[in-house]
Amino acid sequence: MLLRTRRALVYTGAADASRLRAASVGNPFVARGRRSANQIVTIRRQVLKMMSRLEDRADDLRYRLRRRLGRGRPVEIVPYRGYGRRGRIWIKGRVLEDRNVPPARLDDSAWDNLRSMLRRARTNEIPEALVRVRFRGHEQLARANREGYFELCLNLQDEGAANGLWRTVELELVEPELPGRSPVYATGEVEWPSETARFGIISDIDDTVIHTHAHHWLPMARTVLLGNAYTRLPFPGVAAFYRALQRGFTTYPGNPLFYVSNGPWNLYDLVNEFLVLNDIPVGPVIMRDWGLTEEGLWPFRPRGHKLEAIRRILEFYSDLPFILVGDSGEKDPEIYREVVALYPGRIWAVYIRAVGDHRSPLDKRGEERIRALEALAQDVAHAGSRLVLGETTLPLAEHAAQQGWISADAVDEIRVEVVAGE
Repeated sequence: MLLRTRRALVYTGAADASRLRAASVGNPFVARGRRSANQIVTIRRQVLKMMSRLEDRADDLRYRLRRRLGRGRPVEIVPYRGYGRRGRIWIKGRVLEDRNVPPARLDDSAWDNLRSMLRRARTNEIPEALVRVRFRGHEQLARANREGYFELCLNLQDEGAANGLWRTVELELVEPELPGRSPVYATGEVEWPSETARFGIISDIDDTVIHTHAHHWLPMARTVLLGNAYTRLPFPGVAAFYRALQRGFTTYPGNPLFYVSNGPWNLYDLVNEFLVLNDIPVGPVIMRDWGLTEEGLWPFRPRGHKLEAIRRILEFYSDLPFILVGDSGEKDPEIYREVVALYPGRIWAVYIRAVGDHRSPLDKRGEERIRALEALAQDVAHAGSRLVLGETTLPLAEHAAQQGWISADAVDEIRVEVVAGE
């Protein structure tokens, strides 16, 4: 272990560390440092808690004033795609005032896109709204939190097989009452894989499906703020590859597909629009809430969010193995290695897209990342799975075909897309 002294960093073995810990007992400098660190943590938590409560009160006051003055926009329920199988469904959504974000157009200017992004960011949520969820004769109420988000796992007594990968869920706003306004309804979708599904797919989005440059802040900000669903570019071959994984060796898309992202829920409509425009199979998109909380400001613990979302999916579909797809730019390989260790035998493969110029002799960080990925691949192999690193979609697809997970014809289609996109 490394211990910092006043002179240098010194490595000590376990015995030396024990002696140092014993010597530190009663040391006024060590005790004072520990008290200072604990005080800083305590003060930070108190400040964040106070700021979070002030924000909640300000939001509540603003909501009440807007309603009293009649300045509120029409209220809507925004459903996010859920998933279900064998006796239960999971659904999530948000109740908020209509943000009036227009559909993207091919000729939208950078200013048009920036204005739409600002509208997505400036939400007037309906705190603690009550929503009725109906699904094929079953009904349950869901209470939203102060940010307007509601979440529900609905248990079903009997739900037999049915055709189609998607099933509809009816949503109705019960509270608050809106005098003089029409009732608020919405229809959501739940992914319901067939009983013959062989495996599931969980994919990252940024720099795995979409060119985002998530590891470089300036290009990423330009892409996010000034672009739209038309200007964002998919990686060549992704659409055909994901369609092939959903089909397997059949002509029916029966394998469930999920997307997990560290992006905010405010961008959900943009991601969904992008998938549809580029003929990439849609699926439940699990995102996160950005903002001020008692833990901090903005999206802290991104690794924890992804890991938790993936674990929930794996435990929901406890009888299915999965394929995980991500990129090398963020922490996807590290997260997936942990998933492989937590669920032995459940992860058939980890597919990682190499992003950045890792082969450049001038890119020392790239070389270090490659060495780290090689070590990760060994860990994944020892845990009973395999990690495949590819600069394009094609080697990932070829590996899937060799394992019998997709057809050889699908590889030909993917190769055509990859070559056309180069």
